[in-house]
Amino acid sequence: MRWMMDQYDFVVVGAGVIGLSCAYHMKMDHPEATALVLDKAPSAASGDTSKSAGAVRNTFTSEVNHLLADTSLDFYTHIQRELKFNLDLEFVGYLWLLSEKEYQVFEGLAKLMAGKGIKLKIWSKEELHEMAEGLCLEFSPDDVEAKTVGLENIVGGIQGIKCGTIAPELVARFYEKEFKELGGVIKCNTEVISLILEPEEKLGLPKEPLVWQDKKIKGVRTTTGDIYAKTTVVAAGRWANKLLDEAGMDSHMKTKKRQLFQLSSPKVVNLLNTKGFNEHGLLPFTILPRGGVYMRPVRAEKGFWVGAADDLGRAFVFEEDPKAETDYFTYNIYPVLSKYFPQFTDVKPNNMWAGEYDINTSDNNPCIFEENNLLVVAGLSGSGIMKADAVGRIASALHDGREDATLYGGRKIKVRRLGIAERDVGKERFVL
Repeated sequence: MRWMMDQYDFVVVGAGVIGLSCAYHMKMDHPEATALVLDKAPSAASGDTSKSAGAVRNTFTSEVNHLLADTSLDFYTHIQRELKFNLDLEFVGYLWLLSEKEYQVFEGLAKLMAGKGIKLKIWSKEELHEMAEGLCLEFSPDDVEAKTVGLENIVGGIQGIKCGTIAPELVARFYEKEFKELGGVIKCNTEVISLILEPEEKLGLPKEPLVWQDKKIKGVRTTTGDIYAKTTVVAAGRWANKLLDEAGMDSHMKTKKRQLFQLSSPKVVNLLNTKGFNEHGLLPFTILPRGGVYMRPVRAEKGFWVGAADDLGRAFVFEEDPKAETDYFTYNIYPVLSKYFPQFTDVKPNNMWAGEYDINTSDNNPCIFEENNLLVVAGLSGSGIMKADAVGRIASALHDGREDATLYGGRKIKVRRLGIAERDVGKERFVL
């Protein structure tokens, strides 16, 4: 079999959506290249990609963030509409429900984004009352629970229009299928143990490479043997640190657990169906005013996936197999969710799961850089699905030594802007 070759033009570590996008675009740009994708899981995209909330948006204040997400969403739309490959992409919108203090801040950000051509809709308190069934907009001054949790009244909402939900595993499946049709090979059940670091010129000395030798990454050491490559791509998400640390390289990211809880109950079914927010008649992906608690509608399951962005207090810890915590739902998410939407009162999770984000703690933007035959794609910070296509194109351009990457639709970006030495991504002010 072809994968038994010990030398490839490029090897990609990680068969999640980012690794597969990189592999696809690199193979597209070089159809003659021998290409291999490796993953320790039994199948592609069965790691953190499969545990994503599958929410996508183009609502960013940073030019780079917006460009990566906007062009990727355009490509996904093309895949689903023109190529007829279903991604379960639905532009149901992102709806931020805002307290008075938040509304004042977000109103300014909305004007900033509207100036960039980002489509938004501002909803009044009265409109939300009519459209979102059961939404509690105001709490009584005597509501001890609301006061204890620090819940504030909702005065309005801002909805991103080119935002919604997608099936991450279907996005990954598209890239997997296309990569294989181009002649690429994917080998699962294969753990990459370490990078192969060797001197440019072997001298047969003990413990090479030595500090005074020129050295390069020559491939990867795996559970099934050594695999050599002209270029090694590490796009393994939270596992990147384990490989790069040993080689004395910095991935520029840390890992943090994120959890999702499935809530399906006859009590919440009617909440799914709304009029006016989108053409699907579905409640948008909704972010509540407290604790970063969010709700993702899942009509097929007659319910929602709920989670929270717990930044301060959630340790940066790598977990081989992260598990969701029932107490996290009970004491963190439920008190907020059930007060703003009383339909969730006494509703318990039917299912729960957890993955880990590879977070670039400096600016929450991807890091894409090349060093010593190693191309690193890391720090997607939870927005890998929505930026995957653009990231793959940038990685391929970097591999080719091009100054600019041409994203879907013809827009371009300087490749070095996502690197380290010449990094220029701007500050993001619209953070979930």
